[in-house]
Amino acid sequence: MSLTEDFLSTVEEQEIIEAIVKAEKETSGEIRVHIEEHSDLPVLERAQEVFKMLNMHKTSAHNGVLFYIGVKDRHFAIIGDDGIDAVVPYDFWEETKKKVINHFKLNQFKEGLIAGILHTGKQLKHYFPYRGNEDVNELPNEISRG
Repeated sequence: MSLTEDFLSTVEEQEIIEAIVKAEKETSGEIRVHIEEHSDLPVLERAQEVFKMLNMHKTSAHNGVLFYIGVKDRHFAIIGDDGIDAVVPYDFWEETKKKVINHFKLNQFKEGLIAGILHTGKQLKHYFPYRGNEDVNELPNEISRG
């Protein structure tokens, strides 16, 4: 098995997907998680590349959020689309990042991702509220791998 397959169990993956579904009931934002073993690029550059590869820049409100993990390199990044960056404070992701990293330091990867995902939903609710029946799930909730 590869490092990306060993990173989370099937049960843990399902719990993370459930957290994405729950968070997206708070906001019209779209949340994805991407896990890969290694990249030669700097973490933010690679996260931006994956963001585009997953077509996250094509949401109608430009409110996609990517949680990127490079397992072997121990890299982590959260990035949001232009619609988010245009309305949130410059340090918007810092609190979320801290929540995730505090768990990651204890090898609690599932817990860190769930905490970050749920926090993201609550934070984005203020800028991109959930629109009930009008809200369309524009991106898959499954974890992607590279």
